[in-house]
Amino acid sequence: MTKNSKAISKYLRLSPNKVRRVLDQIRGKNYQEALLILQFMPYKPCDNIKKTLESAASNFDSIIKKDLIIVEAYANQGPKIKRIQPRAQGRAFPIHKPTCHITITLQ
Repeated sequence: MTKNSKAISKYLRLSPNKVRRVLDQIRGKNYQEALLILQFMPYKPCDNIKKTLESAASNFDSIIKKDLIIVEAYANQGPKIKRIQPRAQGRAFPIHKPTCHITITLQ
């Protein structure tokens, strides 16, 4: 029987599409390789993904982290934060700020 460890980060102020682009790069890789990839990627979501990955690894009972493999890594859409931008002639223009939930499962 294989053990799984899971970590979820919720309500992050990041676009789910941009997070998925980074998660696609690390899915299926081992733990050490994924940390190395995230460390040198120039994108904003990398810090949050790295924290979630480290949390999933620390949830695992095993001390040996080099054997861990990322089985699942996905980002779901969270609630949109709604704001308004004032426009000409008293109009209000809606702004939707996206949030996302990141889930990472290690095996």
